[in-house]
This record gives sequence, structure tokens and C-alpha cells, in this order.
Amino acid sequence: MLNREPRLATLRDRQAVEDIVRTAYSGYVARIGREPGPMLDDYGALIEERRVTVLEHDGVVQAILVLIPQADGLLLDNVAVAPAAQGLGSGRRLLQFAEEVAVASGFRTISLYTNEAMTENIALYARLGYVETHRAEEKGFRRVYMAKQLPCTAAPRTTRAGT
Repeated sequence: MLNREPRLATLRDRQAVEDIVRTAYSGYVARIGREPGPMLDDYGALIEERRVTVLEHDGVVQAILVLIPQADGLLLDNVAVAPAAQGLGSGRRLLQFAEEVAVASGFRTISLYTNEAMTENIALYARLGYVETHRAEEKGFRRVYMAKQLPCTAAPRTTRAGT
């Protein structure tokens, strides 16, 4: 059974998180010519910083989300679903959750970036209301930056993001 309520990852989830990222992004290595950025992240540190959220199916972590508060909005840094769980709605649930977190935190914008070679991801984000803001090369990756404006129903943030 799919648990529709995401939860913060713990260090016990680290191996599952890393496995999901590796399997979800490995198909892009040949297309990009190297491992995509999410495959290079330190998930132990991100979990300790309370940036990683997981979604379970039958008690097993099947999808992950990395959110990073910034001064001007919430960065959706990574969303990945285990191949065995694709088609169950896990990715869309985590994207919805990211927007819920952004709104509850008083952010009016949620942003993300993806590699320009990941054309299917760009199309998906566009269908979900994200608009391309710019393209840039960063850390050797050709990235497409996108953002989505959100309804702001929570009180505006009065402190710097991440504090």
C-alpha cells in the first residue's frame, strides 16, 4: 500500500535514498556524458540537514524529494522515484507536497533546475505549471531553470530562509 504522507528521511533511509537516486538517474549518464548532479550529492549531509523527504510503498522507501529553502523561494532540488514504483503517483505526490511546504512556509515561488538533456522532465514540469526562467552552464552541466508561482495563503516569512 502506498503511504501518501511523505516523511522526513532518517539516516536509516540513506542507503534506500542513494539507491533510488542511482537507479532513477543512471539512464541519463549516456545522454549527458557523465553522472547527473543528483548522483553526486551527499545524501547523509542532506538528511542530517532535514532536506530529504521520502515516500513509502508497502513499508519500503520508493521515492525521495530534496527541498532547500532559499531567500526568494523554495528550491525543489531533486525528486526521484524507484523504477519499481513508477506509475503509482509517487512523483506527483512529492511534487504536490513540495508546493504544500512552500505555501505553508510563506514562499510564493518554487523553483527547480534540470539538465537540458532531460527533455521529458522539462515537458513534465511545464505541464505542471513551471515556466522556464533561464538556461545556464553550472558545474559543467547545461541546466534549464524553471519556477512556478504559488498562491500565498500563509503568513509571509519574516526570517531568512533556512534559519
